[in-house]
Amino acid sequence: MPEHETVAYPGEKHPDRRFERIIGNSAALESVLEQVEQVASTDSTVLIEGETGTGKELVAHAIHNGSQRVGRAFIKLNCAAIPLDLLESELFGHEKGAFTGAIAQKIGRFEMADKGTLFLDEVGDIPTALQPKLLRVLQEQEFERLGSGRTHKVDVRLVAASNRSLVRMVARGQFRSDLYYRLNVFPVLLPALRERRKTYLRLSRIS
Repeated sequence: MPEHETVAYPGEKHPDRRFERIIGNSAALESVLEQVEQVASTDSTVLIEGETGTGKELVAHAIHNGSQRVGRAFIKLNCAAIPLDLLESELFGHEKGAFTGAIAQKIGRFEMADKGTLFLDEVGDIPTALQPKLLRVLQEQEFERLGSGRTHKVDVRLVAASNRSLVRMVARGQFRSDLYYRLNVFPVLLPALRERRKTYLRLSRIS
């Protein structure tokens, strides 16, 4: 069964299924949920910032589930978990023979997320050399696979997340300012767990 992340409040008999996995009634969390409701129905790019373990992926899923793309794919990629030399291929795909070890064509996450939502976790770990290509996709909704000159058009709603302050990375020259502003169309700041005195996480699966 697929796992869906949604948020609910204690005592509700028929909670909104988008929010069924996070339970709590702290003011800090309620503010985040109001933001999710506000932005979900739009196609705006969302940047979620918060400490590790605060539920950034759950919020991204809730945004997808509340959007017009809910029946389409929700694709995720943790940029910090992919070796830097493979990250471009993971994002954009490659053609057979594009590099040593490319024994077959590979579809990247942007193609997989076409008409749906792509969640890029730890987007601050994308190397500066690759950031212009991500910026182009956000601006033009097009890219080329590695080893190919053919342009692919996509319709992807991007939700990005970082446990580091991207604006500080911009100030230090570690992250492109134009990319930051493209990602930061609608910012969501998740409160630290210590600020959620009445917030709990339910890990049940729903069909």
